[in-house]
Amino acid sequence: MTTDLTEEEMRRALFGEPEAPALVINTRVQDTSSETVIAEPTKAVKKKKLSKTFTPRLRVTLRVGNEFEGEMHEIVHEADTLSSLVAEQEAAKLAKKKFRFVEVISVSSM
Repeated sequence: MTTDLTEEEMRRALFGEPEAPALVINTRVQDTSSETVIAEPTKAVKKKKLSKTFTPRLRVTLRVGNEFEGEMHEIVHEADTLSSLVAEQEAAKLAKKKFRFVEVISVSSM
């Protein structure tokens, strides 16, 4: 028995004969047919406009300032969420960019 098997023989042994023989492509012969098929452009499907849905909003009132026990200002932040905790954190994060001391006064729905 020979131990030198070609790759094709090994494939045949493992996977069996292919059901359809592989097509042989002859690269020397070029098909120079001049037929070109022009497909008509498909019509674009218009997207349906969704009705404007209600977005939940919360109003967060903050007291902010840059001096400890100094002058404080009230600012209002509107958050597009139902979670009061997320709205609080979002407002405090934005206020911390400009002010040093931030205190949440209230969170109410709009």
